[in-house]
Amino acid sequence: MIDLSTLYDKVSITSNTVLVSTGIVLLAILIHLYHTYWRLSHIPGPFWAKITNFQRVYWVKTKRAHRIHYDLHDKYGEFVRFGPNMVSISDPAAIPIVYPMRAGIPKGLFYRTLMPYTRKGGALPAVFNTRDEKLHKQIKNPIAPLFSLSNVITYEPFVDKVLAVMFEQINARCVKPKEYVDFGLWLQFFAFDVMGTLTFSKRYGFLETGKDVDGMLATIWTYMTTAAPMTQIPWLDEFWYKNRYTALLRKTTGFSILSIVGKFISQRLEQVKGAGVESEDEVNKKDMLSRFIHITQTNPAVPKWVVTAWTFSNVIAGSDSTGVVLRTIWYNLLAHPETLQRLLDELESKDLTRPFPKWEEVRDLPYLDACVQEGVRMHPPFCLPFERVVPESGLTICGRYFPPGTVVGVNPYVVNRHKPTFGNDAESWRPDRWLGKSDEERRRMEGAVLTFGAGRRICLGKYIALLEIKKMVPAILLSYKVQIRDPKEFKVENSWFFRQMGLIAKIEKREQVNS
Repeated sequence: MIDLSTLYDKVSITSNTVLVSTGIVLLAILIHLYHTYWRLSHIPGPFWAKITNFQRVYWVKTKRAHRIHYDLHDKYGEFVRFGPNMVSISDPAAIPIVYPMRAGIPKGLFYRTLMPYTRKGGALPAVFNTRDEKLHKQIKNPIAPLFSLSNVITYEPFVDKVLAVMFEQINARCVKPKEYVDFGLWLQFFAFDVMGTLTFSKRYGFLETGKDVDGMLATIWTYMTTAAPMTQIPWLDEFWYKNRYTALLRKTTGFSILSIVGKFISQRLEQVKGAGVESEDEVNKKDMLSRFIHITQTNPAVPKWVVTAWTFSNVIAGSDSTGVVLRTIWYNLLAHPETLQRLLDELESKDLTRPFPKWEEVRDLPYLDACVQEGVRMHPPFCLPFERVVPESGLTICGRYFPPGTVVGVNPYVVNRHKPTFGNDAESWRPDRWLGKSDEERRRMEGAVLTFGAGRRICLGKYIALLEIKKMVPAILLSYKVQIRDPKEFKVENSWFFRQMGLIAKIEKREQVNS
């Protein structure tokens, strides 16, 4: 016979245990939330951002995070709480503090989500995304000279080759009476084929075919749209994408791009198999992949796998970023024809080499430089905060103290529109803002533009991008008349990288005047 009183006591004890356990868990959650909320309670921001990161995930998934971030700073001020432990800053004075030349303020887990992942090798670090300062130095220092301005100008013949192909294709496909083309797409094709030529000595074939070869552009955009939300909740990325078990069930992030990179590297290694190590002079006449391989052959301290990391960075970051700036410049020139005419007047007043002006002829042209600086400012390719982690000593930024472990960051899109620095019309295209400035004013403005990053982690490819842009814009403008169909068709999306669409234009050959 069942002893009901004993059974009742057991059920009662079990129920009490469950209640007590539940109470402890709830109390722990409440204490955690209170501590999290209170820790940065002096920083204003949306309510939900103070207790969860999922709101900023939502902002990214709208593909309008750059505008949402801008509006939040407009509402709350220079410091805005984007998450329980994340603060966004819009004051340019914070840039040298958050992104100093010295080591000690590490990148946040944001960057690990941007590492491509393979089943065998795990997450692949690169110069841009590695958080380990020692590893960063190990893989950056050997290739840094390749990206110096003095060395970048040796790549000018590669750019001229791609310009020649672009002109051939424009003449064959685009110069037709009353016919409009997706000019923005051709600008992107140019940027990708330049980097393909610089890296592999051969183009990907975008210009020749007039289309996305092997779906490469679509693959990169898919990679970015997948990674972007995860940058806001890195713990989920570790579970969902950078996990050897889930990797068995589907392709990993960046897999398709790594496959393309791996194919090129394998082909090159096969070509050089059995050959001796070339001299520096011989290698310096070749493409970047040859130089990457040469570095690993002559420097035992450099691991062989970094060739893949360096090449991956060239493919994914070195092309789209330049394409974004090119489309920004061309869109604004075409939407503001008075600035286009002024630039054309400057170019035609100089004795420039035709059809492709030389770098030494255009690098210091004042109005061209002003247009490039304005394009770089208005639409940086990367438009989420560059996250850093406050060190153990804590950090004071523009008069505010942040405790150790706090994640802080500056969004290039937001800081590049800082009105006290760039004027009340900072949202507008006005190249003149860069002209007639003292050296000190010019340095202050340039220091407030975060498009290429800042400090010890500044973008290696900055000078390559400027070489492409300052050669391509004059070359096209001097040879062709480009007319936009409707500026309102131009749209942008932000999934960490900017995506621009709708730069539809008509292209005609410009009559050449013999001097």
